[in-house]
Amino acid sequence: MLDSKYIEENLETVVKKIKDRGAEFDTESFKSLDQERKRIISQVEKLENERNVGSKKVGELRRDGKADEAGELQTELKEKSEQIKQLSEERKKADEDFRDFLLTVPNIPHDSVPVGDSDADNVEVKNWGKKREFGFEPKDHVEIGKALDILDLDRAAKITGARFALYKGLGARLERALANFMLDLHTGEHGYSEVLPPFMANTASFIGTGNLPKFEEDLFKIQGTDYYLIPTAEVPVTNIYRDEILSEEDLPLKYAAYTPCFRSEAGSYGKDVRGIIRQHQFNKVELVKFAHPDTSYEEHESLTENAARVLELLGLPYRIVVLSTGDMGFSSAKTYDIEVWVPAENTYREISSCSNFEDFQARRASIRFRPKGGGKVRLVHTLNGSGLAVGRCVIGILENYQEEDGSVRIPDVLVPYMGGVQEITV
Repeated sequence: MLDSKYIEENLETVVKKIKDRGAEFDTESFKSLDQERKRIISQVEKLENERNVGSKKVGELRRDGKADEAGELQTELKEKSEQIKQLSEERKKADEDFRDFLLTVPNIPHDSVPVGDSDADNVEVKNWGKKREFGFEPKDHVEIGKALDILDLDRAAKITGARFALYKGLGARLERALANFMLDLHTGEHGYSEVLPPFMANTASFIGTGNLPKFEEDLFKIQGTDYYLIPTAEVPVTNIYRDEILSEEDLPLKYAAYTPCFRSEAGSYGKDVRGIIRQHQFNKVELVKFAHPDTSYEEHESLTENAARVLELLGLPYRIVVLSTGDMGFSSAKTYDIEVWVPAENTYREISSCSNFEDFQARRASIRFRPKGGGKVRLVHTLNGSGLAVGRCVIGILENYQEEDGSVRIPDVLVPYMGGVQEITV
C-alpha cells in the first residue's frame, strides 16, 4: 500500500508511474475520500477541544458557586460528546473507505524499471549457459514423462481434474530430490533459515502481501472459513512478522520455505495448458527477505543470484530479464524473471520471479523495525523470489538432459539426492 501522504505530496509522479504500468489512478476519488476524512477529523478535534475547555469551565463555575450555569454547560458538553461519538463512527467509516481505496492502488515502479506495455518490453540483463545442440528431434516433457512412466497426467485428471499431475517412481523421486537440493543450497550456502509454514492463510495475511482484495479470483477459498490455500509461500512467510517491530540489528532476515502452491489460474485457460507448465497445484521453494530500506536493492540482486545459482548447478541454460512496467506484478517495485531454456519449445520459460516490494507490503502488514540509534520506527522492505519452482525444473531437466534412446541423464549435483541413480531409463 502506498503512503497517502506521499501520494498527496507527489500526485503527478504517482499518476504518471501508475499510468506507466497500464493502470489509472483515480485522482478524484483519492482527493474526495481524503478530504472527507480530514473534514471529520477536523470537526472531531474542534469538538474535543471545546469539550476539554468546557470541562475545565464547569469545575471553575462549581467552585464559584454557580451550580446552575455549570449544569447548563454540562448539558451542552454532553451534546458535544454525543456529536463526537457520532462523528467518530463516521470517521471510522471514512478511514475504512480510504484504506479500501488505497488497497486497490498498485505499487509504483522503481526508476530503473523499463517503461513498456507488456512482456515484449522486458529487458534481458543476463544470459547463462550454452544451449545443447541435439543430434535428434528433442521431445517435450509430456512425451518423455509418459514414455518413462514417471508422469501420468491422465490419471491425475481422473483423480482431480485438468492441470494436476501424478508423479510416479523416479519422477516423484526427482521432484523430491530437487526440493531437498534447493533447500540445502539456500540454507547451507546462501544463509537462509528454513521454515515450514501453514499451507493456508487468513484474509489479513493475503491483504498484507497484496493478493487481497484485488485478486481473490486467483485463489482457492476454503468454504466456511476465513482461510485460503496459499498460491506461494510468500504469503505465510511474509506474514511471520505482521504487526511486529523488528530490531535493525537483525536485518536482513532471510527465509527459505518449501510448500505446495495452489492457483486457480483464472483467465489463463487455453494458455500454456500442455503438461505441467501451468498447474493448479505445484511445488516451490520460496526465498523471502526482510531488509533495511537502505540496502534492499543490494538484497534484491543477491536474492536473484541465489535463485539463479540453482540452475547453474543443475547445468540448465537460463536468462534473466527485468520486467517492464506493463508486465510487473501489482505489489512489486521491481522484478527480475529468471527463465529456463526449454528445447522442445525453442524458448525460455519463467522459473522464478524475484521482486523488491519496498515498503508496499510492510505498510499493509505493519512490519516495522526500530533503528539501533533510537528514534521513530520505520517500515522494512520485503523481497521474495522462487528459488525455484520445482516442476519447471523437472521440465528443464527432462528436456535438456534427454537422450536419443529416450533416457534422461540426472545432473551430477542431484545424483546423491537420487540415491545414486544417474539416469532414468525406459
